[in-house]
Amino acid sequence: MTHPGEITRRQLIRRIGMTAFVAGPGAGLLGACATAGTGGGEATAAPATSLAASANPANPFGVDAKKPLEVAIFSGAYGDAYAKDLHEQLYKKTFPEAAITHTATQEIGTQLRPRLVAGDPPDVINNSGPKSMDLAALAAEGHLADLTPLFDAPSIDDPAKKVRDTVTPAVLDNAKVTGKDLVLNYTVSHRALWYNAKLFADKGWAVPQTWEQFVALGETAKQEGILLFAYPGQKGPYYQLWNVLYTAAKIGGNQVILDIDNLVDNAWNAEPMKRAVTIWVDVQAKYGDKAYFGLDHTQTQIKQLQNKLLFYPVGSWIETEMAKDKPDDFEYAIAPIPEVTGSDKLPYGAIQVGVGENFVVAAKGKNPQGGLEYLRIMLSKEGARGFTEMTKNVTVVNGAAEGVDLPAGLMSAARAQDKAGQNIITEARFEGWYKELFDYGTEQINVVMAGRVTPEEFCANMQKKADAVKKDESVTKQTRSQ
Repeated sequence: MTHPGEITRRQLIRRIGMTAFVAGPGAGLLGACATAGTGGGEATAAPATSLAASANPANPFGVDAKKPLEVAIFSGAYGDAYAKDLHEQLYKKTFPEAAITHTATQEIGTQLRPRLVAGDPPDVINNSGPKSMDLAALAAEGHLADLTPLFDAPSIDDPAKKVRDTVTPAVLDNAKVTGKDLVLNYTVSHRALWYNAKLFADKGWAVPQTWEQFVALGETAKQEGILLFAYPGQKGPYYQLWNVLYTAAKIGGNQVILDIDNLVDNAWNAEPMKRAVTIWVDVQAKYGDKAYFGLDHTQTQIKQLQNKLLFYPVGSWIETEMAKDKPDDFEYAIAPIPEVTGSDKLPYGAIQVGVGENFVVAAKGKNPQGGLEYLRIMLSKEGARGFTEMTKNVTVVNGAAEGVDLPAGLMSAARAQDKAGQNIITEARFEGWYKELFDYGTEQINVVMAGRVTPEEFCANMQKKADAVKKDESVTKQTRSQ
């Protein structure tokens, strides 16, 4: 039974799985506990390996049934059981004579980058987490196989349909690195502020819609020994970098992020960016706790489960990540960034929605054909539905999660997405295009949130770094128009 205005799980899957990313130009990509940006561009790079399709719809890539396959998975919020116990088993069902080597790690770049350079990479790589690899650099070096044959291959569920016709359009938009289809983003997710809906209900607190209401709630919470906000600290500073970027977009519109991605002169010094950094530094100083700088993101998330802080800047993967620790009196819910100026370009309710958790096939692996088939299996309804059942996160496969019992936080995110409508905050893609710039940003956000530099100095430092990237002829440049 639903209450007036409440969507059903069936409606949720229909909206997320089929229409979430045709709502407007803001649709971007997300990483699940990851720096996983990609995007289109016209710059040239080393050609991607292209694998010709065969005439057999049951084996469109001509996989050698006896050839081994190696799969490397980032064991973060989603764990790795979905790969080991589901997708790899489905591959074995099709190719029972093929041996599969499974690797799970939180050190993707540290462990796999040397293997790519040495020409001995895994065939499938889940390039996720804080140690993810620079996709643009991998593309430029020819390490990524062309996924166009995958998208043009017949779907496992309906060979009359191509794979590209079974996934949300944002998958295809965000598959491109230097203009080529090189990355598969697998999950749908939402980034904003997350809070405990049960606590708010018990206290009779309303979710603040304006910045004035936000800081007023901070004063109220302070009287009860509760922080308004917590900085993610160690291993999670990029959560706050995202938060600042999306606040700037809320104030000045998505053009703020487009300009940053396109390395437009003085993009980081734009007034919406300065304003966004300033207000969050102020919140940290008045309603945060510097002791949290010494915690990692999981420890901070435990503090939230203990109702020691109200709002935390993260994506919807947090519900799965903290499932084992979440008490019965905690219910994750999403809160849009409050109205900052009273005349923000994007109205209250705008949130960031996109696709993420990227997978690539190694062009120089021993079995790239098998790698493509593995991704095709992931994009089957059985592979996608099983992932959702195991992780409680929705994939990009249309309708695959129909009927799955979804957690409260995801339902909250879906309702917020409905309310946002066309007002979707775009993803900042420079994190995938110019990883050096993004990594520098995670260092600088730590410095400014700790009060060691001013917001103006933060913006100036970021602009100086962006200028250096722009002038560096060895860095492949990319552009976007939406």
